[in-house]
Amino acid sequence: MPPAQVLSLGELGDRARALADAGPRQLLGIAGAPGAGKSTLAERIVAEVGPAARLVPMDGFHLAQSELVRLGRADRKGAPDTFDANGFVSMLRRLHRLEPTSVWAPVFRRDLEEPVAGAIEVPPEVRLVVTEGNYLLLRDDPWEEVRSLLHQAWFLDLEVELRLRRLTARHEAYGKTPEQARAWALGSDEANVARVAGTADRADLVVRLAEPLPE
Repeated sequence: MPPAQVLSLGELGDRARALADAGPRQLLGIAGAPGAGKSTLAERIVAEVGPAARLVPMDGFHLAQSELVRLGRADRKGAPDTFDANGFVSMLRRLHRLEPTSVWAPVFRRDLEEPVAGAIEVPPEVRLVVTEGNYLLLRDDPWEEVRSLLHQAWFLDLEVELRLRRLTARHEAYGKTPEQARAWALGSDEANVARVAGTADRADLVVRLAEPLPE
């Protein structure tokens, strides 16, 4: 992984505002390993920019749990082939070309462990769309096209032990036993971490926050 720059949330907010001012609509992607804090950072960046920004996470394109079971992929939920990658790319194309009407994006509900369609409206006046997810910088088809649709891509790094603690706590919060949570964090999640770490060189910026944000 390329060396990370240590920056504050304020410095990243300044970069995002400058990006929003650079054109009619800009797309910013925040990639990183599971548990790195991508969702929290993306939410804070959108809040820093204000009404001109909208958050559209990749996680909304999770396949439904019933489909993961049917396909035999439920035990590795979160891997690249457990998402509708083509659907995600198609939505980014629409957002990139700035259609004259609203684009409606899905959201992933962790309380349901399911995606919900049409949950996020992106009207034409939105100047900055922030998307975040593990696989924004993958080189595999169809994910490979994502990078070309992003005007900027950031890769968020986080100290390993803190990331593992966060992942384990997250899994416990959504119903796993402590043993199951740690096994998932060290198993399925870590397999994805290795894949994601190899994509950091495609980012415009590899960043480690000066003060890690709470989950």
